[in-house]
Amino acid sequence: MARIFGSEGSVLQRRRGIALFLCGLLIGLVGCGTERAFPDRALSDVDGTRSQVDFEPLDPLPDNLGLAGPIVGVHEDRLVVAGGANFAEPDDPLLWSKPKLYHDRLFSLVPDQETSSGYRWQDEPGVRLPCPVGYSSVVSTPYGVLSIGGENAEGPLDRVFLIRQREGVGQGGASWEIIDRAIPDLPLPATAGGAALVGDYVYVVAGKVEQSDGTRGASRIVWRLKLDHLADVHDSTTNGPVGAWEPVATWPSGGPERMFPLVSSQHDGFGERLYVVGGRYVGEPSNLTPFMVTPGEKEASRLQFLRDVWVFDPGRFESKSFDPKTGEYGGPECWRRLADAPVPMSAGTIAPVGPSHLLVPTYASGDILQKQLKWTFRGRNKVEDFEHPGFPGQPFLYHTLTDTWVATGPSTAGQVTTPAVVWDDTIFLISGEVRPRVRTRKAWRITLPGQARDFGWLNMSVVVVYLVGIVFIGVYFTARNRTTDDYFRGGKSIPWWAAGCSIFATMLSSITYMAVPAKAFAQDWVYACGSAMILLVAPIAVYVALPFFRRIDATSAYEYLERRFNLLARLIGSASFSLFHVFRMGVVLALAALALASVTPLTPAQCVLVMGALSIIYCTLGGIEAVIWTDTIQTFVLFIGALACLLFAWYGSAPGSLDMAIASQKFHLVNWEFGSGSFMIMAIWVVVLGGLGQNVASYTADQAVVQRYMTTRTERQAARSIWLNGLLAVPAALIFFGMGTAFWMFYRTHPDRLDPTIATDRIMPLFISQELPIGLAGLVVAGIFAAAQSTVSTSMNSGATTIVTDFVKRLNLVRSDRASLWVARVLTLAMGVLGTWAGLLFVDPSIKSLFDQFIGILGMFLGVLAGLFALGATTRRANGVGSLIGALVAMAVMTSIVLAAQDQRVFGFSPRQMFDTIGWKLYLVNGYLYAAIGIVVCYGVGYLASTLLSSRVVDLAGLTLWDPVKESDEDPSQRENSG
Repeated sequence: MARIFGSEGSVLQRRRGIALFLCGLLIGLVGCGTERAFPDRALSDVDGTRSQVDFEPLDPLPDNLGLAGPIVGVHEDRLVVAGGANFAEPDDPLLWSKPKLYHDRLFSLVPDQETSSGYRWQDEPGVRLPCPVGYSSVVSTPYGVLSIGGENAEGPLDRVFLIRQREGVGQGGASWEIIDRAIPDLPLPATAGGAALVGDYVYVVAGKVEQSDGTRGASRIVWRLKLDHLADVHDSTTNGPVGAWEPVATWPSGGPERMFPLVSSQHDGFGERLYVVGGRYVGEPSNLTPFMVTPGEKEASRLQFLRDVWVFDPGRFESKSFDPKTGEYGGPECWRRLADAPVPMSAGTIAPVGPSHLLVPTYASGDILQKQLKWTFRGRNKVEDFEHPGFPGQPFLYHTLTDTWVATGPSTAGQVTTPAVVWDDTIFLISGEVRPRVRTRKAWRITLPGQARDFGWLNMSVVVVYLVGIVFIGVYFTARNRTTDDYFRGGKSIPWWAAGCSIFATMLSSITYMAVPAKAFAQDWVYACGSAMILLVAPIAVYVALPFFRRIDATSAYEYLERRFNLLARLIGSASFSLFHVFRMGVVLALAALALASVTPLTPAQCVLVMGALSIIYCTLGGIEAVIWTDTIQTFVLFIGALACLLFAWYGSAPGSLDMAIASQKFHLVNWEFGSGSFMIMAIWVVVLGGLGQNVASYTADQAVVQRYMTTRTERQAARSIWLNGLLAVPAALIFFGMGTAFWMFYRTHPDRLDPTIATDRIMPLFISQELPIGLAGLVVAGIFAAAQSTVSTSMNSGATTIVTDFVKRLNLVRSDRASLWVARVLTLAMGVLGTWAGLLFVDPSIKSLFDQFIGILGMFLGVLAGLFALGATTRRANGVGSLIGALVAMAVMTSIVLAAQDQRVFGFSPRQMFDTIGWKLYLVNGYLYAAIGIVVCYGVGYLASTLLSSRVVDLAGLTLWDPVKESDEDPSQRENSG
């Protein structure tokens, strides 16, 4: 230990000793868990714990009998139950002779903390539906609950109306109003269908329809209505209906017509989709033998209950290619058949759960009804004497990413023909039918508890030892920082391989470590092409950017902007960079915290605080040397953790999983699409341009990377560090994308081990906590800490570097270098505090993909800065005024695009509405292009403005590609030492 950390020996030996000692310590800790590293049996043979579903009883519906086919939906802060149908009391001797009664009443379920269940029912006697109705297709929208079609005593209906809350009316301070005749009716009367909200449209699977000639039967009809039409509806006196129902191509002929299907929407990793599950229809008699001649057997044989599952991709549907008269569709394939349900499902309930699951809590499988038909007709028995056992009590979960079904724990509810609705991330199941002609008043609140995780003391010990070691490095390098040059550039004494590892660890971060495998798990490998763009950008960084920055001996990358343009350009660039890295720290910390909270006993906020505090300690004390050497160690930790996950996921997958992954296009690498809509998806040109834009921005305009160029002794060594980073990026991409695919293979083999409540971004920590052996799991969690801290510490140091260099020193706010060093540490601390605060904001679980959020932030800031550097380096005409105009316009454009994409308003102004008004929906562009757009807009506007506006001529020697520095003007200290 004395040799390693003592005062004897060279500086380089001591630094290498630190790295070797801590790497050896971490590798040794891995051995603590090797007794479980390779168990006696494959993971695929280990019994998993089935997902459980909790049914919490609520107060029963305040109706004497209960209702089948009711309208159930949610608007604002209340749940509404309206309409429906019933017969009589279950023990009424006239139950089977009384006609079905349809209703027009309305009830509300209101949150009430004073009740034991947290809710109370409220009758709405002053509100009535336009007509009695039951079995309509129902969907909850932001504008109210939409009832579509249905039936009553007169037959199927084509009527469509909206139920919504109206403030200031009624005894409770709020009541409901019915918007009727302001919404277009269906093209045909339809009942026993299903509806769902997908994107900007309400989709209806028609179910049983009444044709113009009066015939009725199951159908294959699908309609949709643009959601904007509901926003235009104000009251019942609107002159005529708004909008029209548009026919949509239906599933291929391999799927029959159906009524009572289960219809829902959910995300499949790429976007929101429409799912159609099962249903039933009356077809031709099948599977009959000469001995099956009774009417009941024939009737039972004709009644077909379905198991098939179909998914519709709205983005691939082309209205112009569909002929509603013939049903022929010539556009891209928009329907796809999925894995069949485990059992036939009809008239049941279905609802989305979490980011990518569908829950089917109740359904009718058809076997009981077929037995009833045979029993009734064969022995001429009375139908009311048949002892119906009730509908199946076995819920199922479907996972949209792996296309798998899994049974859950048994349920205590068996009611069908009632919609299941999601309210406050909880599923509500109200009333329904429990046996033929028998309704129930029961109401349930359905939740899926997350899977319990025990991280264990050994895993936590590994993490603690790692964190203590990282802090120790910061303390060790504290005394070595005597000047700001030491603090920000390490005295230009960092080995090239350590600088290369630091660039790699900085660019990696927890965004790559978890979000990239999550993308591969949910989608495919199309992002891998973007990662490979570093190989094309590396020559630009080595032969263009690096010589520029080394020539001017820049501590801050934005010193170049002053020399090329003016002081204001430098200050704007530096401020933009610092703001970008505050947001970047927030995203990185939040993503890691959400993952760690699902593994460790800590909450997400506590994880953010721990990572932020530790990063602040070692970065503030040790400066750039502490950052680079911890990055080097963290590079090894990252690779060990990633390889562990990859190997164990692969090892635990069933034989043939690789073939299934290939067949499911999980290795799909290139989208060869160049159509008008290809800019919205990850088409190859989007990936290439987006990847080039992001890498060019990072390696030319990001102080966090440029600062590494200045930490080595010579330009040649700095070039080696860039090439090393590029070479590390290639195997890293293979490992991280391969890890995501391996996760898909594993969870397709073991769908019961998925936690439906977690976000897709947290698939890696789920695997860590459930599948990795003790000790090794702790090391991988340490890797997550490493990925986050390497980025956070770099952002802190580089942000402080720009502020001290571009503001404090440049504006002569301090007099001595010692004072500058003190200010540097204070600003490093301040950057860490701001980044931690941003992490607490971004830790919002409603943000579905922090990776997408980061891409937007990258385009808003770093793309614009890269445009400034490109404008200055590649043109002689660009001037200070023009460059500032280009930068400001680009920032405004990128901010508008990001806000419009999220449909957010700023001070009442809607960027999306602005884009829609001018007919240029740029906000639909794939976020992967944001950095490239920022570069292009800044460059184009800046060049045009410079052309139109004259400016003083400055000496451009050494500042553009066309004006190389003269040999006599070159700083001899920057030349390579050839001796």
